[in-house]
Amino acid sequence: MAGPSDPTVTGPGVTRPAGDPAPNPHASAEEVEAAYADPKLANVLYHDWEAGTYDEKWSISYDERCISYATDVFDAVAGRPDTPYGTAMELGSGTGFFLLNLMQGGVASTGSVTDLSPGMVEVALRNAARLGLDVDGRVADAERVPYDDDTFDLVVGHAVLHHIPDVRAAMREVLRVLKPGGRFVFAGEPTRIGDFYARRLGQLTWWLTTTLTKLPALRGWRRPQAELDESSRAAALEAVVDLHTFDPSELERTARAAGAADVRAVTDEFSAALVGWPVRTFEAAVPDEKLTLRWRLFAYHAWLRLSAVDRKLLSRVLPRELFYNVMITGTKPSAPTAP
Repeated sequence: MAGPSDPTVTGPGVTRPAGDPAPNPHASAEEVEAAYADPKLANVLYHDWEAGTYDEKWSISYDERCISYATDVFDAVAGRPDTPYGTAMELGSGTGFFLLNLMQGGVASTGSVTDLSPGMVEVALRNAARLGLDVDGRVADAERVPYDDDTFDLVVGHAVLHHIPDVRAAMREVLRVLKPGGRFVFAGEPTRIGDFYARRLGQLTWWLTTTLTKLPALRGWRRPQAELDESSRAAALEAVVDLHTFDPSELERTARAAGAADVRAVTDEFSAALVGWPVRTFEAAVPDEKLTLRWRLFAYHAWLRLSAVDRKLLSRVLPRELFYNVMITGTKPSAPTAP
């Protein structure tokens, strides 16, 4: 069965279903309150809100640093293809981080970005145009992907499944739009145990940083209160849009139940997450001018070294459930299988 054929309206480089909202960079208190009862509205508000600064917030770039990260993650769970996938789609693309860096790394030739947030799709398309990549974009609900059956050779996503209310329905849609034999790769999803310690580390770091920077000796290290309040409001929405954490084995079962074959989940980041979450929270709480190049290089290289420890040592001795990130891959069977 083909996907929905809703009428569309065209904005600046983005296609979205008629009646969908335009990007809203700042949600009102009333909208935030309404979003608590509507996860999809919360996703649109939060990600539109964050779209313009999302890459900066998460240290996302489209150079060798993030190209290497994206391709290494892909290789770890799915292996590098001998030749690029011809057509690829990113589900819940955000600013295009995963797909655009995979395309630059030679994993895919042409791409499509989809997201529930119009603001994110527009930023992703601007990033793609700046990089000279062949990419189109659509505002799309992951549970009703607006592409025909058997369209893509590859579907990818990064930190998206935990935002989707019905993960199994989204997986079915992914398999529908994949060509027979096509592959999906989802990465950057929080495990249950990893999310538990990461959130608490983040909350503790935020409290310590915003409290200690009130001291006269640390004058200049505190962001203006209006910015801190804005961050707190965004964090309130973030808590609404983060719907799931995952047990790797249960995520594998969900993918198989949706009809996927060759399913495999891999986890990474334990020591890197224990350090990375406090570092990112600290960076969000202090003024940008305090984050010197020396600091950024220190933080980046520390994360690289700890990631290597996780990959080469800790992954061999610790249960996979303890790691922060889970990645999953699978394929669409070449012949239909019974549900």
